[in-house]
Amino acid sequence: MNIDDLIKIKEEFRARDKGSWIRVGMATCGISAGAQDTFFALREELKKRGLPVPIKKTGCVGRCSAEPLVEVSVDGRPPVAFQHLTADRAGELVDRLLVQKAGWEEQRVVLEDTRQMRVVLRNCGIVDPENIRDYIARDGFVGLAKALTTLKPEDVIEEIKKSGLRGRGGAGFPTGLKWAITRQTPADQRYVICNGDEGDPGAYMDRGVLEGDPYSVIEGMLIAGYAMGADQGFFYIRAEYPLAVERIEKAIKQCRAQGVLGKNVLGTSFSFDLDIRLGAGAFVCGEETALIASIEGRRGYPEPRPPYPSVKGLWDKPTCINNVETLANLPAILDKGSAWFSSIGIDKSKGTKVFAVTGKVRHAGLVEVPMGTTLRAIVYDIGGGAAGGKKVKAVQTGGPSGGVIPEALFDTPVGYENLLRLGSIMGSGGMIVMDEDDSIVELTKFYLGFCVDESCGKCAPCRIGGTQMLRILNRIVAGEGVPEDLEKLKTISQAMQKASLCGLGQTAPNPVLSTLRYFEHEYRALIKVPAPTSR
Repeated sequence: MNIDDLIKIKEEFRARDKGSWIRVGMATCGISAGAQDTFFALREELKKRGLPVPIKKTGCVGRCSAEPLVEVSVDGRPPVAFQHLTADRAGELVDRLLVQKAGWEEQRVVLEDTRQMRVVLRNCGIVDPENIRDYIARDGFVGLAKALTTLKPEDVIEEIKKSGLRGRGGAGFPTGLKWAITRQTPADQRYVICNGDEGDPGAYMDRGVLEGDPYSVIEGMLIAGYAMGADQGFFYIRAEYPLAVERIEKAIKQCRAQGVLGKNVLGTSFSFDLDIRLGAGAFVCGEETALIASIEGRRGYPEPRPPYPSVKGLWDKPTCINNVETLANLPAILDKGSAWFSSIGIDKSKGTKVFAVTGKVRHAGLVEVPMGTTLRAIVYDIGGGAAGGKKVKAVQTGGPSGGVIPEALFDTPVGYENLLRLGSIMGSGGMIVMDEDDSIVELTKFYLGFCVDESCGKCAPCRIGGTQMLRILNRIVAGEGVPEDLEKLKTISQAMQKASLCGLGQTAPNPVLSTLRYFEHEYRALIKVPAPTSR
């Protein structure tokens, strides 16, 4: 397939959507809610009635709490979405909408939300993740074609720099700068790695993209490979994501068959190929040097830096590691331009951010908002506030390495620096909502326990410090704490932040420090020490 073929396929597939059609969300969230049965039941009902209506499986549209979710368009009219559409309602839906062509308000749900802006999730819930032509119909590979035919590799890097895109895996390092360092390092071989080792409790942003729009991530890796002079890339995906792995495998095979991967990509002189490596569930392998060790077949231990992987990475060659969300942004940036992307967001936080909003929230699911959107808008306006009429107490951002932010600070605009000032981090995008019934100290103990379990044990500050803090928290929860414990927690936390080898140990104290900052009264209540009075 060459670049001219992209145009023909786009026109052919866009023509299909002018009549009636049905889409069924079949990501992990949908399948676990029964979407697979719904899909087959709908297909059988259409066949029974002799209706030539296309039915398509897609990824998750983001409304995970509404699954099984089905969208229907009748005679080209705007689609209508129905939530909790179980298999036993398939016949009723087909009769009402496609035979009688009458309205059906029951179980209807509105998906449009002007507070959201879908860039990374632009195709999720729309394209068939196992059909490359469906992706092409949505302007797939247009950004790659533009890069290969009109831009030099250095121009692509400059475009990414001007966009202001920063790494969405947690650290927020400028993507264009990382690419520039990788390209400028002399070498006979360079590598691109997609970090899909998503391990934060309650976080599934990367899984949603890999399951719903695998081709956008592949296109992002191709753009990155071209810019940095790499001809080989690797997906590193946690083995606990079998559907994501399956769909990436199918997407890679289709891309090879269509000339999008391999020799002479899209008929040009650029060559690039991809392979998959599976993570074995070690949270520390999300750290880039541990991830590299795992791909090489070694134990996933972090390494001291510098040298950074951009200089000496996989098999000692310059290596660029970007996470799933970062890569999924690239096709849109190359297609629409850096000025478009940099116009979204605030200050040094440009573009959009995908969050997995979970916990005690009414509408759990994936949310994509422009940077600068307030926590209040995400939790209340989009998430619907706490379930069951309870009061929201706090939100925890950034996974087990993030901080807990009280409801009083929810008017803070989301951005890298803003969250740091509050004692939390952006992280990869986990956002867990707590209500008035949740114990902040118990929550802190849970996250610290997770970090202790997942510590590789290589460095003493993390291995010993985390264990000591967990023992103190266990004593406090058991009612055996003493006033000095609070100061000990702060002292150990500061030592871990300064002396730990990798990001896991350096950020593991964040939940402890942030909750002591905003909820010290809950700790004192458990150790029966009154809060100090101001003078």
